[in-house]
Amino acid sequence: MDGYSFADLQAILIMQGFAGISLFSVLLLMALGLAIIFGQMGVINMAHGEFMAVGAYTTYFFSSLTQNYLPGFLDYYFVFSIIAAFFIAGAIGYLLEFALIRHLYKRPLDTLLATWGVSLIMQQLFRTIFGAREVSPALPDWLLGSYEPTEMIDIPLNGLFVLGLTVLVTGGVFYLMFRSRWGLRVRATTQNRVMSGAVGINTKKVDRLTFALGCGIAGVAGAAFTTIASTGPTTGSLYIVDTFMVVVFGGAASLFGTIASAFSIAQAQSIMEFFLSGSMAKVFTLLTIVVILMLRPEGLFSTKVRK
Repeated sequence: MDGYSFADLQAILIMQGFAGISLFSVLLLMALGLAIIFGQMGVINMAHGEFMAVGAYTTYFFSSLTQNYLPGFLDYYFVFSIIAAFFIAGAIGYLLEFALIRHLYKRPLDTLLATWGVSLIMQQLFRTIFGAREVSPALPDWLLGSYEPTEMIDIPLNGLFVLGLTVLVTGGVFYLMFRSRWGLRVRATTQNRVMSGAVGINTKKVDRLTFALGCGIAGVAGAAFTTIASTGPTTGSLYIVDTFMVVVFGGAASLFGTIASAFSIAQAQSIMEFFLSGSMAKVFTLLTIVVILMLRPEGLFSTKVRK
């Protein structure tokens, strides 16, 4: 810490903390989808990162389309691309569940291997359609620039937008899961599939829509991701380990635990990366998580169920 004044350290912590919030936002959006698929359905979806890439490439496609044919629409396309990313990723997830996943319930290792194969296929499709190079959409003017509360603190506007989007999606997921009839059906199916079917719940439809919702949220994460980094065929696979780490550390079936876990991991990595290398910051974060999980294997927040 030598060479830094107190004011310097304060500004560094605030700016790195906000950079951590940007990472937290993307991780949380990814983890929310995975928490629904893994925590609620018990499916280990190794292709979840590729659904994030679907959302990112959807945004890039809308950007290219707007630049070439509707340049006057450039300030507005991004919002529509987020909605499209949700529905396109959700539709692909719906088809994947119908074609493959529904045959593998209660076989977690089989779902791991099958979805890993799906992720490789999707990566190759991305290379074929969009090329091997990383791409970035043209962002609208209102996402560029920064907010400067003081001379030493500079907060990017795209980070503020992603944070607002994350709050909106998180609130929507909480409402769907805990305040709607559909969420009640999902939780009932998770706890007792046979009894849920006996009282008239279409468990197959619940499974399909739940998987599609998780994939759709990953698509939104991909659209948000384009505001802070470029996208390549393997971009999604780079985030899948961190996303599983967030879900497991927070508690596989706990949405509140997922939020707390994503925030803790993102902030720890972001602040340590300024003073250490990126790899060392990740090593220290992983070691801390391993130690905590050894003491508390169920994660930070475990869901109480009736025995």
